[in-house]
Amino acid sequence: MARGAGRRNRPVVPNALAGLDRFKYEIANELNLPSDIVNSGYWGNLPSAQCGAVGGHMVRRMIEAAERSMVEGTVAGVRAGFQTGLARPAAEQPTQTGYNQPM
Repeated sequence: MARGAGRRNRPVVPNALAGLDRFKYEIANELNLPSDIVNSGYWGNLPSAQCGAVGGHMVRRMIEAAERSMVEGTVAGVRAGFQTGLARPAAEQPTQTGYNQPM
């Protein structure tokens, strides 16, 4: 059997299949693909470049969403760290080290 024969693309999270499908049609509409072909559910009449463009735009958007999520998580962590540091009593605050220390 040839490599990949019999395999199908399966989502990592099976519950996401309906959401991915809706996302695919949303992107197809934004790219102004013929709605009669796209909405029929059979994409075989579209050139591969148009089908590939849908997949490419989907991947770009998912990467963008993941990057935003990572940035928001980092910002939230930094804010929590500052709030924890500000909430500590002065006696527990770390001492400052540097060039302005008395000798």
